[in-house]
Amino acid sequence: MNTFLYFVRHAVSHFIPGNERNRGLSGQGKRDAARVAEILKNEGIDIIVSSSYARAIETVKPLADLLGKEILAFDALSERAIGTVNVDLDDDVLLRATQKSFEDLDYCLPEGETTRQARERAIPVIRQLLTDYQGRKIAVGTHGNIMTIILHYFDNRYGFEFFIQTTKPDIYKAELDGFVLKRVERLWKP
Repeated sequence: MNTFLYFVRHAVSHFIPGNERNRGLSGQGKRDAARVAEILKNEGIDIIVSSSYARAIETVKPLADLLGKEILAFDALSERAIGTVNVDLDDDVLLRATQKSFEDLDYCLPEGETTRQARERAIPVIRQLLTDYQGRKIAVGTHGNIMTIILHYFDNRYGFEFFIQTTKPDIYKAELDGFVLKRVERLWKP
């Protein structure tokens, strides 16, 4: 019996140095979160989990409210910061560093987290969810980088090129047979 993970990348949230955990959604982000709920409302979602970061929780909250479900938050599913989050780094620097981090799993900028470190904290939670809710449908409020790292763990074709084509928000329906990724379908239509 296959299990489905619906990865919901958070909607637009403006970067605020030093406030990674608590920054919420923009006005557009809130409107898009309502669209996420509309897209997923008939998928038969059994459980909703999320990164503990506000922007991820706020993106799946309209779905949770619509379905009358609680959101289970996990710190281990929080975003991977490739470098410091206390200053606004140049986008080109962040993109080059992120690309390198998928080639060298132990690379990061100062005060950042490597792909390997992020994977080692997130994958045990995902594996536990797949075990505890086998055959069920799980919505996962997430972030672009950690979502890509999780998918990369199951299939290394999901790397930097996948990451840069994702949007805020985004939805990917991943079908797994045990711990084997069978297919991924994009449900969000920008």
